[in-house]
Amino acid sequence: MPLYSEKVMDHFRNPRNVGVIENADGVGEVGNAKCGDIMKMYLKVDDGIITDVKFETFGCGSAIASSSMATEMIKGKPVEEAMKLTNKAVAEALDGLPAHKLHCSVLAEEAIRAALQDYYKRQGIDCGKSCTACEGNCTSCGE
Repeated sequence: MPLYSEKVMDHFRNPRNVGVIENADGVGEVGNAKCGDIMKMYLKVDDGIITDVKFETFGCGSAIASSSMATEMIKGKPVEEAMKLTNKAVAEALDGLPAHKLHCSVLAEEAIRAALQDYYKRQGIDCGKSCTACEGNCTSCGE
């Protein structure tokens, strides 16, 4: 049985949505000093819908694949739905990650949330009053 699924390998070899969005509506950057992976997500939002998302990731193949898959999963979605993205959903969409690489999907979730929180902040929106993922408690999404 191979260590990585075909989907992981495909998103690593052919990552989707790589790059920078100039004048992004939200930008989030997270990193894990322990493993050295750094992810930066850029969002463009129109009428509450994520119309474009790009990423820059410095890290291993699993980090790149997780970033790529996460962007695909939120593109075209309402911001509140994107805030509900979980690392488990990212890993499942990739047909699994080895246990020692699950932290990569966690970083992808955190990068998306950081970019969405930045979007809310730039819009002057109190995350706790508008974000159903937080259920009115911003500490659950890091705000």
